[in-house]
Amino acid sequence: MFQSFEVTARPEQGPPRLIALRAQLTAEKLDGFIIPRADAHQGEYVAARDARLAWLTGFTGSAGFCVTLNDIAGVFIDGRYRTQVKAQVADVYTPVPWPEVTMAQWLREQLPQGGRVGFDPWLHTVDQIAQAEKTLTGSGVELVQCANLVDAIWSDQPAPPMEPAKIHPLEFAGETHAAKRARLAQTLIEEGEQAAVITLPDSICWLLNIRGADIERNPVVHAFAVLHSDGTVDLFSEPSKYDGLKAHLGDEVRLHAPSTFLDALKSLTGPVRIDGTTVPQIVADTLGDKATKGAEPCALPKACKNTAEIEGAAEAHLRDGAAMVEMLCWLDAQAIGSVTETQVVTQLETLRRRDNGLQDISFETIAGTGPNGAIMHYRVTEETDSTLEDGHLIVLDSGGQYLDGTTDITRTVAMGTPPQEACEAFTRVLAGMIAMSRLRWPTGLAGAHIEAIGRMPLWLAGQDFDHGLGHGVGAYLSVHEGPQRLSRVSTVPLQAGMILSNEPGYYREGAFGIRIENLLVVQNAPSLEGGDAHREMLDWRTLAFAPIDRRLIMTDLLEPAAREWLNDYHAQVASKIGPRVSATAKEWLNAATAPI
Repeated sequence: MFQSFEVTARPEQGPPRLIALRAQLTAEKLDGFIIPRADAHQGEYVAARDARLAWLTGFTGSAGFCVTLNDIAGVFIDGRYRTQVKAQVADVYTPVPWPEVTMAQWLREQLPQGGRVGFDPWLHTVDQIAQAEKTLTGSGVELVQCANLVDAIWSDQPAPPMEPAKIHPLEFAGETHAAKRARLAQTLIEEGEQAAVITLPDSICWLLNIRGADIERNPVVHAFAVLHSDGTVDLFSEPSKYDGLKAHLGDEVRLHAPSTFLDALKSLTGPVRIDGTTVPQIVADTLGDKATKGAEPCALPKACKNTAEIEGAAEAHLRDGAAMVEMLCWLDAQAIGSVTETQVVTQLETLRRRDNGLQDISFETIAGTGPNGAIMHYRVTEETDSTLEDGHLIVLDSGGQYLDGTTDITRTVAMGTPPQEACEAFTRVLAGMIAMSRLRWPTGLAGAHIEAIGRMPLWLAGQDFDHGLGHGVGAYLSVHEGPQRLSRVSTVPLQAGMILSNEPGYYREGAFGIRIENLLVVQNAPSLEGGDAHREMLDWRTLAFAPIDRRLIMTDLLEPAAREWLNDYHAQVASKIGPRVSATAKEWLNAATAPI
């Protein structure tokens, strides 16, 4: 199994560790210390060695941070984790709603007389520190760079990951890394820049057509890189990881030990591009006035998938869809009350592992039944494992890392007879998901301009959900990929080739959760008769195919156009997935995709 169900953090571990951290504050003459979720590379996911936030507080969410002062320790969490954090942290920690309350605002309130708050400059981006310092102006609160105080008390901190890198074949990448380097170097020349610093592991792996295993569920290798305007790259990563890859990298990619990274930055001549949203503060400090702000050069090119990447993702989703159908067929055949969440997770992974192209799951499978379904990023453990009971809904959010693509799909399934209020909410969520799937929009619009489409049916009923409508997805890379998002805060225009999730939901704490998710790829929309000939439009191509539980749909709440879309989608599911599954699953599939 890729996934385990062991308990990785316990609330009772938090208080003694907090006491030890406060002793470090006293020793360092500090009034506070900031513990982010991030590592030095500033990706969303971190290796075990860098899971400082979880080790200290017990909170295991994928976003958030802790600010420890002498008399209060705030754990800052967004809307996705406000139910989860209650169960994971001890009462010595105070949950803080973020971003409604920013760190700087909170510090002004908690330290009215001012104070010195330490931070590790490897673990915070340039923009994070600049924004915090701006808000703290005049407060007397000073942010002070220091060594990491958590590392000082974490006696059994895991070793850095040392998994080998591997070549990502051209048939899946669709472009040589020499061509990518040359293409991106040209953008530096056009901006008058000599080099660009890249710290995100998925960007470096995309640029050099390599993959790794330094972070669970993410096929990336830990590295820093400097892309020069002549197309060469200095790569700072543990050299032993690249045994056998020297020919692939070639003479224009120079490999160095990570310990030489900062010295190499000092030797650069400017201007050197840094992205303030992803580059650690220590990089900007080292470069000094040679640094110039700009977008990370790999971000948009990586987001806009080429034909090979799109077709690879489409094929991966068909195989993944077959595993999902086998799973849903199996689940329907089980007696109500006889199956637990861990059994569901195990069965789904077993079915996915029949595919030789599967390298890992793309994240820890979320299988939350009944009240657990309301925990948006629920991870089942041996202690929380629950039985699927009559009247429950189970939220099953999962995906795979295949050599040709990354998948992510969510289905909500009824156990026995679901309550009417759940069916009503499910139908509204489905209506929003369909509305987004059917959307056409003018070029130039960003996620912030269109994501309300997927919320409107819920809004009309006075309901909503506290996560974005969708996130970007990589090509056998991170399941969460920027800069594209379907979010009210995303201002990056959507472009053809971007893959995003479409996943509205609804969560009733203590009762049930609902989420329906497909992955979509942005494409150029065909012109329509009577439309503006001069107006370029975009629309979606659906990648994910698996039935949506018709037992939860209140048909009279769906508009005719939505019913037509659903029937057409289910017809495609039957035709695309039917030939790929067992006879038993195909019979089940035909019934599950019958028109409504």
